Amino acid sequence: MNSIILQLTEIINEFQAKRLQSIDWDSRPLPGKWSNKEIVGHLIDSAMINLQRFIRCTYEENFRLTYEQDTWVAIQHYQDSDIDDIIDLWALINKQIIKVLENYPPNRLGARCDNSKLEPNLQSVAWLANDYLGHLRHHINQIKQ
Repeated sequence: MNSIILQLTEIINEFQAKRLQSIDWDSRPLPGKWSNKEIVGHLIDSAMINLQRFIRCTYEENFRLTYEQDTWVAIQHYQDSDIDDIIDLWALINKQIIKVLENYPPNRLGARCDNSKLEPNLQSVAWLANDYLGHLRHHINQIKQ
């Protein structure tokens, strides 16, 4: 878990520094695709869901927690929000994830929850943390382009 915490900290610091550069936050690459601003909004939603998973797995197991990503992005109107506010919120939620993971009970790292929308797909906290990091990197790399 220490490696994930370090990598997540590094991603937050790099991304916060990057926002000063010239990035087109508002344009959508194609109709129906998210803008860079909405991608960060999606990362906020993902962070909120995963924070809940990490917290609940400290005392609960085999629960199901999913979300409808396109609906969440639309309902929260990230496209109409200030990018600095969006990035600040994203960073704060991720810092809270780090706080939870830093203090995670070792005997609960194998606790599992269902993150699927259709067929049950129980995954451990360790797996969820690695998957979250990979998902985060994927979308951060989209924004860098």
